[in-house]
Amino acid sequence: MIIQLQQGIPAELKENILKQVKEIGYKANEVQTQEAHYLVAIGKKDFDIRHIGQLPGVADIHRVSEEYKLISRKWRVQPTRIDLGDGVVVGEGSFSIMAGPCSIESEAQIESVVAHLKQNNVKIMRGGVFKPRSSPYAFRGMGMDGLKMFHRICRENDIKVITEVMQVSQIEEMIDYVDVFQVGARNSQNFNLLDSLGEAQKPVLLKRGISGTIEELLQAAEYIFSHGNEKIMLCERGIRSYEGAYRNVLDLNAVPVLKEKTHLPVIVDPSHGIGLRDYVESMSLAAVMAGADGVIYETHQTPEKAFSDAQQTVDFQESAKLILRMRQAYDLRESF
Repeated sequence: MIIQLQQGIPAELKENILKQVKEIGYKANEVQTQEAHYLVAIGKKDFDIRHIGQLPGVADIHRVSEEYKLISRKWRVQPTRIDLGDGVVVGEGSFSIMAGPCSIESEAQIESVVAHLKQNNVKIMRGGVFKPRSSPYAFRGMGMDGLKMFHRICRENDIKVITEVMQVSQIEEMIDYVDVFQVGARNSQNFNLLDSLGEAQKPVLLKRGISGTIEELLQAAEYIFSHGNEKIMLCERGIRSYEGAYRNVLDLNAVPVLKEKTHLPVIVDPSHGIGLRDYVESMSLAAVMAGADGVIYETHQTPEKAFSDAQQTVDFQESAKLILRMRQAYDLRESF
């Protein structure tokens, strides 16, 4: 059960609500977010929720049976739209494109990507400065120096920054230089990190785990929301299987399922999903038609020279074509 409290509720009214919830055998968990003040009440006893709903100080009340409650669409029917500022909004009713290199490599590289994005009216640039790599000898990013440079150039060109955070200790130093924190697949169940991002009050793009179920992805998002942050995007990026013909299985089934289960925006990452640049376009278009709210993919001026993930990165010519075709596909989808 989710109880939404009235804004600025007096302490005595809140205490009365907590008392009534306890008396019916439920445990109330208090959640204060950027948007509202909630009580998430957990229990199994059946009762008429109007008993709580009519109490002074209650703005709204909903019964939600799923383990994940705050992110459930059964509670919030209207989809969440995340405002990144300067007219950049992610969520249902628009289609967001996020593009950039796997890793930030140099000032010249950032400038070339930014010029490409501006030319194609893309407002969000992705790029890693802390890179979790399977091999300890692979390029692991430029760190904070790279992020500050990334942020400066994007700010000068009215482009938003999305980049991966890998551990709790990085949040504080990164927070002034990012518009969206990305949680990578390897950290999708790093619950300490998720808790801290809930308190950080910056938008979060949460990627599905390498072998994670949809349920596990939704529960991970609930960690962030329950610690105070409603600005969450879910990202399908492929899951591991026994198939060796491509990098991962891009589970496009997840898109309509997630859209039905949650009010959060759903983004698809075809670059990591299939891992082969020749198929990034087809999987991106499939993601659009499956109902995704956006696509995040990798592009580089010269992919064969990229420090990481070269095999799944498209060049600027391919990227420009992809952007045009995704927008055409979205317009077609919306016309149905």
